[in-house]
Amino acid sequence: MRSQALLDELTWRGLLFQQTAEVGEALDRGQTTAYVGFDPTAPSLHIGNLIPLMGLVHLQRAGHRPIALVGGGTGLIGDPGGKSIERPLADHATVSSNAAAIRAQLERFLDFSGASAARMVDNAEWLLELRAVDFMRDVGKHFTVNYMLQKESVKGRMEAGISFTEFSYMLLQAYDFLELNRRYGVTLQMGGSDQWGNITAGIELIRRIRSTEAHAITFPLVMTSAGTKFGKTESGAVWLDPTLTSPYKFYQFWINADDRDAGRYLRFFTLLPRADVETLEAAAGEHPERRDAQRALAREVTARVHGNAAVTAAEEVSGLLFGGADPSTLSIAALEALRGEIPFFSAARLDDPQSVIDAVIGEGEALFKSKGDAKRMVQQGGVYLNGQRVEAEMTAVAPLHGRYVLLRKGARNYALIGKG
Repeated sequence: MRSQALLDELTWRGLLFQQTAEVGEALDRGQTTAYVGFDPTAPSLHIGNLIPLMGLVHLQRAGHRPIALVGGGTGLIGDPGGKSIERPLADHATVSSNAAAIRAQLERFLDFSGASAARMVDNAEWLLELRAVDFMRDVGKHFTVNYMLQKESVKGRMEAGISFTEFSYMLLQAYDFLELNRRYGVTLQMGGSDQWGNITAGIELIRRIRSTEAHAITFPLVMTSAGTKFGKTESGAVWLDPTLTSPYKFYQFWINADDRDAGRYLRFFTLLPRADVETLEAAAGEHPERRDAQRALAREVTARVHGNAAVTAAEEVSGLLFGGADPSTLSIAALEALRGEIPFFSAARLDDPQSVIDAVIGEGEALFKSKGDAKRMVQQGGVYLNGQRVEAEMTAVAPLHGRYVLLRKGARNYALIGKG
């Protein structure tokens, strides 16, 4: 049942792309230990990493043991797969720091206790101790150059050129699989479909050196229905680190998913059961304007990555900026989140309307260019403080939670004013 439960779940969710022929039988024999590698060349995972990460989540839910391998060693080299040019080499300190940050993010997804406890491992533990001559003698002899040239990660780079450093990445990843097999009994590697060649090289190395079998499962590379690469926006990658992509922007990414993608993303990135996903898909088909599927998607993924409090704050901010919600209903957490999304200014007195308006005069394209401009907008009834229209006789304003005043000019131009 272990095999059927996992493979069926991956299949209906659209997550199963390739598999070795005997992987089902291997899973049926009992608890399997499997791993996915994560590249620490950036200080955070991004949403493109969520597919293999969710693969580990489903594996653990099926009763098997996941290992998240942080590439503190291979990160010093860089995987050529999916790259058209050589990537810059990172230094040891940077890779080590990035690996530590990624470990904390993985803990949001995997359970590190119980009978199927996950484990985090850094391949720097063994790769940085390797001696070049020993590695070439013990590992390199098992692979011909012709064999390596047939792998897609290498073939795609032959015209542009590939250094020996990146050419050797396949052998290092294969050695990872071998070492994890030795140390932790890992017999299954999972990853993106672009990793198939590297994974099968590891299977071959384990067979040759340890005379035992190993297996592979790969996941699809995700494209949007519009034909663009998933996870890329005009401002760049969508990161899991809240200092790189705020929880509000993270939430908005999922809310803005194309109607054609919402159902797929619910399958890929949430643990919602099949009946719930199909109900949301049906509702989206009948009333796409409600964006029920996108809201469920945004709530589930943001809660997983940033917690329920971040979801609540993001929904409050969205309700204000796009739904015209009453500013007086905003929580302090929502106001703190809003501070990072709209212009923020300091005012000497938050209870004085003129002091608040003066704080934004001449600041920002969407605000007041001069005192005359501000006065005209007030006279025209186009200025609001905490949702209340500013009148000529208005003498006081009550700061929200005693700390902020929200200024709105016209329909959608906002600024938040506080005391620093």
